[in-house]
Amino acid sequence: MSETIKNSAYKEAGVDIDAAADLVERIKLHVGKTKRSGVMSGIGGFGALFDLKAAGYSDPILVSSTDGVGTKIKIAIETNRHETIGIDLVAMCVNDLVVQGAEPLFFLDYFATGKLANDVAETVIAGIADGCAGSGCALIGGETAEMPGLYAPGDYDLAGFSVGAVNRDRIITGETMQAGDVVLGIASSGVHSNGYSLVRKIVRDSGLSYESAVPFKDSYGSKTLADALLVPTRLYVKPLLAALKVNDSKGRPAIRGLAHITGGGLTENIPRVVPEALTVKLDAKSWPLLPVFQWLKTAGKLSAGDLARTLNCGIGMAVVCDPEGADAIETALRDAGETVYRIGTVAARQSGEAPIEIANMDAVWA
Repeated sequence: MSETIKNSAYKEAGVDIDAAADLVERIKLHVGKTKRSGVMSGIGGFGALFDLKAAGYSDPILVSSTDGVGTKIKIAIETNRHETIGIDLVAMCVNDLVVQGAEPLFFLDYFATGKLANDVAETVIAGIADGCAGSGCALIGGETAEMPGLYAPGDYDLAGFSVGAVNRDRIITGETMQAGDVVLGIASSGVHSNGYSLVRKIVRDSGLSYESAVPFKDSYGSKTLADALLVPTRLYVKPLLAALKVNDSKGRPAIRGLAHITGGGLTENIPRVVPEALTVKLDAKSWPLLPVFQWLKTAGKLSAGDLARTLNCGIGMAVVCDPEGADAIETALRDAGETVYRIGTVAARQSGEAPIEIANMDAVWA
C-alpha cells in the first residue's frame, strides 16, 4: 500500500498528517526567534538536546514546572482571539521556575485539538514563542495532537513544560527568611490565568457578553470585556533574575522567598514559601485593587476573603527580602519596568496565628 493511500485513510478517520507537517514548517520561524545558548537541536526530531555547560552553569540544579492556562482558554476560543493565550501558557510555567531562583532554559508545548486548524495553531504557537523570547528561554520542542471525537469543534487545549537551572548556592527556598523581612508586591497585569471558572460565571450572571464594552477602567486600552480578560499573564523572569543578583551581607541572595500568585490567590500561595515559625502580615492599603477585581467583586458579590483566596488582587508576585537589600531590589525591579509596592512584613508566628494576615481588606476592597 502506498504512503499516499495510508495518509488518505488516516485523513478519512479525521487526522490530517499533511496539515500537521505544514504546521511544523509554519512555526519554524517563530521557534527560531527563541534560540539561546545551550540549544543543540532544532524542532522536528524525537527529542531535543540542551547543553548546560554551554549555558554557563558550573554547579547546576535543574528545576522543572508544568502547567496550563485553565478555562481562560474558553474565552480565547469563543471570541476567536488566540494571539496571547500562548504567552499565558509560558508565563504560568516560567514564573514558577524563577521563584526558586532558576533561569528558564527551555520550553516544550502540547497543543491538542479535534481537527487541526493551522491558522489558529500557528497563532497560538507564535504567542508561545513570544512568551519564551520574553523570558529568555528556548522553545525546543512540543507535540501537536489531532484527536477527532475527543474535543468539540473549534476547541483546543494547551499544556506546557519548562526546565530551568540555578547554581546550587543561589537556590531560593524561603528557609533563610527572618522576622523583620520586607514583603514587596510586583503588580499583576490583570487576572492572569487563574480563577477563570469563577470569572466566566460572573460574566454569564452579569448579562454581559465578551463583546460588551469594558465595564471598568482598563489601563491596557481594552475596548471589550474579552480584551480586558485576555490581557496575558505578566512575565516576571527577566526582572527577577536581575533582582536576584542583589546580595545580603553574607553574600547570599537578598531575596529570601518568592511566591507566584496563581490559583489560591494571596492567602494560599504566599504561605507556601514561609517557614512555619513565621507569619506574613500584609496591608491591603499598601497597593491598589485593580478595577477588574473591583468589578468582579461587585458583579459576583464576592467577599474580600473570597477575592484574596481566589484571585491575585493586583499582585502577581510576592518578594520577601532582607530589609537592607529592599531598596536595591525595588530599584532593580523598577528599572526592569515593573510596578512595585511595599505590601507587608514578616513576623514571628504566635501560637494559633495564621501563616498570613491581610489587614484592611474589608475597608479598602468594599
